[in-house]
Amino acid sequence: MMKTEELKLTTEWDKVFPKSDKVSHRKATFVNHFGITLAADMYVPKNAEGKLPAIAVSGPFGACKEQSSGLYAQTMAERGFLTIAFDPSFTGESGGFPRAMHSPDIDVEDFQAAVDFLSVQENVDPERIGIIGICGWGGMALQTACIDTRIKATVTSTMYDMSRVAGNGYFDSEDNEEARYRARVAVNAQRTKDYQSGEYARAGGVIDPLPEDAPYFVKDYYDYYKTPRGYHLRSLNSNDGWTVNTGTSLMNMRLFTYSKEIRSAVLMIHGEKAHSCYMSRDAYTDMVRDSHYADNKELLIIPEASHTDLYDGGGKDAIPFDKISEFMEEHLK
Repeated sequence: MMKTEELKLTTEWDKVFPKSDKVSHRKATFVNHFGITLAADMYVPKNAEGKLPAIAVSGPFGACKEQSSGLYAQTMAERGFLTIAFDPSFTGESGGFPRAMHSPDIDVEDFQAAVDFLSVQENVDPERIGIIGICGWGGMALQTACIDTRIKATVTSTMYDMSRVAGNGYFDSEDNEEARYRARVAVNAQRTKDYQSGEYARAGGVIDPLPEDAPYFVKDYYDYYKTPRGYHLRSLNSNDGWTVNTGTSLMNMRLFTYSKEIRSAVLMIHGEKAHSCYMSRDAYTDMVRDSHYADNKELLIIPEASHTDLYDGGGKDAIPFDKISEFMEEHLK
């Protein structure tokens, strides 16, 4: 029997973006197959009738639903879709203990549980469900599309392949056995320390104060997560970050093994100036190479856009919501 835990959900509007008068908003909860209850914000177009196409949204990795994913969800609801933005297990208002923990297997399950939930809503057409993943959750969205045939369309925005970063370092700068061995020694030493102390050490969110010589993409993260533009009290990236050892499972596996077998439609979006752009370019190439299902796959590069510009538009309307809407309308017929 599926059981849900009681969550403490905020009732007031506490997003980092303005509330739209074009949609209705309410809180929702659902449970995944690991027994973790997830918290979500549901957005429904006002005056909508009949069964609607639906979209589940999550990300970025270490963010909360009051940040970028909520903006995407609300905007897509303004365009006629019933949407939910949810907090992943162990984060935000969702359940799960210990806090600030992570596993790619559970991440995929969270997306599948969101599809479970949407599929049984009276005002949702279960044959017209899509997902959107942002940053690290773009990678988890693509991984979910590999396994869940109920998903008819997937959009990844400014996607991170978290398993590649964990195994190879940024820009594949540590793609060698010795570097991976040192990382394994460090993370396992931390496990021992955590067990001795009885607490899970936190890695810290975006660095603060920001060093003058910080890489440009770290400055971009700071500008989003640490300023009024995107700061939120429940965001890991805005505060104490993940547990130090949360990357263990990512170091020991690879995402997208079966991506070329995805039969449903996929749109991958990335900024031309994003430090992470190589991840979408490579994942797209691998997905369509020797695939029988390449015709409904697209890669869209946004000129001059950085990684975080696709979180909230970056003050330049960088998020191609018109294209996302057209893509979802086409494939959620």
